[in-house]
Amino acid sequence: MSGSPWTPRALTPDDLPGLLAVQRACYGDGFVESAAVFARRLASPANCSLVLEHAGAVCAYLAAYRSVQGKVTPLHGDFEALAHTDTLYLHDMAVLPALSGQGVARALLQPLWAQAAAQGLQHTALVSVQGSEAYWARHGYAVQPLADAAQQARLASYGAGAVYMARRLGAGV
Repeated sequence: MSGSPWTPRALTPDDLPGLLAVQRACYGDGFVESAAVFARRLASPANCSLVLEHAGAVCAYLAAYRSVQGKVTPLHGDFEALAHTDTLYLHDMAVLPALSGQGVARALLQPLWAQAAAQGLQHTALVSVQGSEAYWARHGYAVQPLADAAQQARLASYGAGAVYMARRLGAGV
């Protein structure tokens, strides 16, 4: 990440108003999640979410946690702490549209991928929505089928077109 002007830090409860503003700027009403949902996620021991600021205000965030491959967190769902994890689950990433193309997303993703690999996690996974599948494919993610009916139902909470995607973590993250 050398040369990047962006320095991520841990997302805190004080960031929630800014996070909600970024969320509203990026998503339609169907994907907006409440401050109460995010507060519960931040309280989870599995949480490893990050935020970026620009000019003193939240401009981007990545809501993520340690999970297991093949497990989908439903829209508005909590970050469940599990005894054994192998996957960094990226629940939600949003960047203010005015900052698109400036390396903000990569500044969030790369340190989290590196941290997850250093912690021994083997995979990273997410649910792609709003036509973002090609974006995630450029980052090495591939669509993975979900055989479990309960996980398929969780995926369906995101609406038509949502797909579960995963990639391996490794030395090159």
